[in-house]
Formats: sequence, C-alpha cells, structure tokens
Amino acid sequence: MAVVEKESVPVDRLNEMQPEELLRWAWETHGLRAGIVTSFQNTGCVTIDMAHRVAPDLRVLTIDPLRLHQETYDFMDGIEKHYGIAVERFGPDPARVARMVKNHGEYLFFDTKEKQEYCCQIRKVEPNRRALATLDVWITGLRRDQSENRKETEKVSVIQQDGRKIIKISPLVDWTEAHVREYVKEHGVPNSPLYDMGYTSIGCKICTTPTRPGEDIRAGRWRWFNHLTADNKECGIHTDGDGI
Repeated sequence: MAVVEKESVPVDRLNEMQPEELLRWAWETHGLRAGIVTSFQNTGCVTIDMAHRVAPDLRVLTIDPLRLHQETYDFMDGIEKHYGIAVERFGPDPARVARMVKNHGEYLFFDTKEKQEYCCQIRKVEPNRRALATLDVWITGLRRDQSENRKETEKVSVIQQDGRKIIKISPLVDWTEAHVREYVKEHGVPNSPLYDMGYTSIGCKICTTPTRPGEDIRAGRWRWFNHLTADNKECGIHTDGDGI
C-alpha cells in the first residue's frame, strides 16, 4: 500500500488532534464509511472505549482468520455485550483456504517464511481488503513502540488500496504500552485474558505464543522465525506483498 498525496485531506491538522478528536472527526465527516479495524488487543479496546464516548455509532470491524484462540472469540463476544455493539467479522474465502491446505498442509507456516506469509495472505490480508472496500477511513491500533518497523508510522496518512485512496488513522500511535495499560485501568476497559497468560501481542493460535521477561513484545509472533529481523514479524495487513 503506497502513500499518496494529501490532496484535500487536512492531514497536517488531523495529525495535531488528540485521539478522541480524531474519532469524532472520522464519524462526523465519514459516518458509516469510517471504522475501527481491530484484533481486540489493548490498543484496539482503548480505541473502542474512546469511540463509545465520542462517536458511539462508529463501526467496529475485525478480521477472523478462523484460527484465533478461543479466549479471543469469547472476549469479542464480551466486548459486544459490554459496549452494546455488533462487531463486523470478515473471514477468508473457504475455497481459498481449502486449496491452500490441500497444496501445502494445514501447518504450512512452519515450513518457510514465504509459506507463513502466504497463509497470512489468505487468512488475513485478503479479508482485510474486503473490509477496507467498505471504508474511506481505516482506524488502526498501530503504535510506534510495537516494533522497529513501526517507528515511522504516521498518526494520519492517505494510502492507496486497490486503486483508491483511504485515510489511515492510528489515534494512539505515539502512546506507550504503559500509557495504554494506565488508560485500561483508569477507565475499566475490558482486557483480553490472554495478557494474564503471558501474551504481549495476540494473533492466531500456534502463530502467537507468550513472551518471556525482557523479550520484545512481538517476540511471541512466529517464534520460530525470531532469528530474522523485526521487519519480518508482520502478517502483511500493514505492508506490501501478495504471498506465493
């Protein structure tokens, strides 16, 4: 996804806004064409909590690769009840999944980095593109402190996706992990039970494991590839690449 010209989008002004202001702007300016796309980690839950107060009708979407921990599915149900919302779930094409498994096996992600990226492409990237087709404003939970290759993330940018322009917003991009935890505690934001089990970054089961003290927060992602650089610890939703 390439960044494109700002054109008429007031990117500079938006980058100066506080998170709540950005969420309110997204709803008031784009309505149902704006949405929070979240995997229900703490940053996403904080964003949902903020939106509940300043833009309660803002859509909440998630990508369901059909391989999440049961705790995550149960937690999503709890979030819906807690905030009185209906989360829109986008999953992979069953035929594409079946063909991938037939050709490469169910656990292909252990074989090579290319096959891991291919699995993510089918289960996550393609559903994400279908979700983005319904949006003009994509609200994410990216933070600069999450990994080395996210340090340059903009709070607001205009990207090109499938031939059209989308405003991508990361309201909490400059928050720290401690800041997020403080907000969660202060506002009573629901917290995934996986955090209490040692997880610091949550994705698909098997491909996500708890982290050890002192490890990078994304070290539990695809742990068998930890000999690679941090740039290789992305599923593809926020990077380019079409897999194999």
